[in-house]
Amino acid sequence: MQILFLEAFFGGSHRAFAEGLQGHSRHQIELITLPDRFWKWRMRGAALQMFRRMPPLKDVDLIMATNMLSLSDLRALLPTGHPPLVVYFHENQLTYPVAHGDRRDVHFGFTDITTALAAEQVWFNSHSHRDAFLAALPAFLRQMPDAHPTWVTDAIRRKASVLYPGCELPSHPTTDTRAAAAADAPPLIIWNHRWEFDKNPETFFEALYALAARGTPFQVAVLGECFQDQPKCFLAARERLGARIVHFGYAATPEAYHRWLARGHVVVSTARQENFGLAIVEAVHHGCLPLVPRRLSYPEIIPEAYHDQCLYTTDAEGLRKLEEILHRHHAYQAERTALKQAMARYAWEERIGEFDERLEAAARDLTVGAHNL
Repeated sequence: MQILFLEAFFGGSHRAFAEGLQGHSRHQIELITLPDRFWKWRMRGAALQMFRRMPPLKDVDLIMATNMLSLSDLRALLPTGHPPLVVYFHENQLTYPVAHGDRRDVHFGFTDITTALAAEQVWFNSHSHRDAFLAALPAFLRQMPDAHPTWVTDAIRRKASVLYPGCELPSHPTTDTRAAAAADAPPLIIWNHRWEFDKNPETFFEALYALAARGTPFQVAVLGECFQDQPKCFLAARERLGARIVHFGYAATPEAYHRWLARGHVVVSTARQENFGLAIVEAVHHGCLPLVPRRLSYPEIIPEAYHDQCLYTTDAEGLRKLEEILHRHHAYQAERTALKQAMARYAWEERIGEFDERLEAAARDLTVGAHNL
């Protein structure tokens, strides 16, 4: 099939997903993209720019977009008889946390709603993401002073489904360098998330300060991408933790990133928002033991047999479990091996079959305009 894929925020995990789908699919997928900046303007204006870049649609079987553009705006511009539209939600603006001191701009939530209504199918990257979006809709719509469109939630629910993304996981992971470390070398903690407020780095660093005050041996590699100025908590951590920080900043190459993951003993998340968890999947695939919140997408990403060991409910519980892992880091080889094997199900090689089948079914079975609205 011939498929157009529209990504208005082509960077980070969005770019990895688009390129992974294009590279592994048996279909011909043409990417139309915009750089990963000015996200508010992308959501409101990308459709106008992307519409003019689209090729003739007579040979296109399906148009797939992420919700970083207004699909309803694009649909209004498309000619009669255009291909079916599918939207993939990486995140949404109904449940995305609001930074301290900011107020939620409801216009972007309505853009997500009309995007979902304009699509023939709506695919979410996890069950927790789909469920959170649908659960948030009624209260969000009740903010309207009157004329509440109560039909919207059921209309979107009928065409919403879950399709886990694929991940570029090396079939032969980087050599595990933990065993080669000196017996008395401090265990290495991995942080490999975006340097933004929704990943809650303050809580992560406060836990490290507490461990340092207790004299717990550890080192930390602070990886992940910073899109703007470095948040103050990162600068403070670099000063307070000093030599305990063995890497600070975005890895120069994918190979360097994988080498750090292969050295890590535990990967930690303190996130307030996570709809899938690519960073955790990557780190666990390289042998890191995960320590993540018992909420968001993590309980469905981490096998249930390891929930008691790897998930925490409160910050205090997370600190206690992290300290235990650090003190007993040599004792978790069996868990690391089993969890590494479990992450293989998210590799593109494993996921692409379902994607291709769903794309084919969408192009074959969907009738443009049959939205069940």
